[in-house]
Amino acid sequence: MAEAVAVRGAARVARVRCGLYRVPLAEPVSDAKVHTGRQAPLGDVDVLVARIATDDGLEGIGFSYSKRAGGPALFAHAQQLAPLLIGEDALAIGRIWERLVWAGASIGREGLAVQTVAAFDIALHDRKAKHAGLSLAALLGAHRDSVRCYDTGGGFLSATVPELVANAERSLARGVGGIKIKVGGDPREDLTRVAAVREAIGGSVPLMVDANQQWDRAVARRLGRRLERFELTWIEEPLDAYDVAGHAALRQALDTSIASGEMLSATRDLRRLLEADAVDVLQPDAVRIGGITPYLRIAALAAERGITVAPHFATELHIHLAAAQPVEGWVEYFDWLQPLFDERLELDAGRLRVPERPGLGLTLSGHAGTLLQASAELGAG
Repeated sequence: MAEAVAVRGAARVARVRCGLYRVPLAEPVSDAKVHTGRQAPLGDVDVLVARIATDDGLEGIGFSYSKRAGGPALFAHAQQLAPLLIGEDALAIGRIWERLVWAGASIGREGLAVQTVAAFDIALHDRKAKHAGLSLAALLGAHRDSVRCYDTGGGFLSATVPELVANAERSLARGVGGIKIKVGGDPREDLTRVAAVREAIGGSVPLMVDANQQWDRAVARRLGRRLERFELTWIEEPLDAYDVAGHAALRQALDTSIASGEMLSATRDLRRLLEADAVDVLQPDAVRIGGITPYLRIAALAAERGITVAPHFATELHIHLAAAQPVEGWVEYFDWLQPLFDERLELDAGRLRVPERPGLGLTLSGHAGTLLQASAELGAG
């Protein structure tokens, strides 16, 4: 009887729309992957936006993203998956996630396949929180109303040392709590850049560095030891993201915390980092691993081990997820996605305040960027 009542009262997915937007950066940026010739400078971000409306009049907004390559593929896969949502109980988010992932299993259960599902999963969670009249963070059980944040946008290798220093000082003046800069170029230049920023911001401000997977084990050990005098909050992606044993050995060799995980698109790979005691800071990206549903699973495993979780990029989403984690972490402050939305996040004394508006607290801007592709609206008839 209880099941029948639940079904009769369920809100069903009535309409689904998808759009692919290209959001330009103010200027191209480069990290160590560009320095090693593996990637080109980054000048824009492709964002897949999903809008899911239910028969009770509510609409959830979700998104996924791709840098440098893959945006059109995300959109194409989203068009294939969207019809499967029509008529579904909008609260059956876990079941829907499994159905969408298995629908695309022939191309795998990671990477493109799950990054597409993420947009729908996030939209369903957004709609669920709106239905409850709560922010997403509150729906998930928020532990705090603000989260520590650090700035990465001004710390790329494409910035000169004077620009690095000026960017760091500007970010701190705006209310950001920590600074992260890119390394992985010439080791001597890396040390010079870190020294200049540390001197400029003082010893009490959290400072992180990010090698973007471009060191080998020997370089990571050698430079890691030389960097210890700067009292870094962490060294990020010192090695290839899949080198679990290397991360574990480096963590044992250094006093500085080791952070990694942003490039992994399967929760099993993030779990391996935890099981091997390979990181002090886990950096899942909810978009890359398939949305909020798998993110909550891996964040819970990290919490059991007392591991700090500092989600990567997508600040507008991760502020809510980080607020709901029992062990306080960090969010990465990026303004790259701001053109997509009307709202702005609030900085306050080194922290980002969690929006109190229902759901993600976001509405799609009329000036979101260049609309590359848009799907026809799918409806229940």
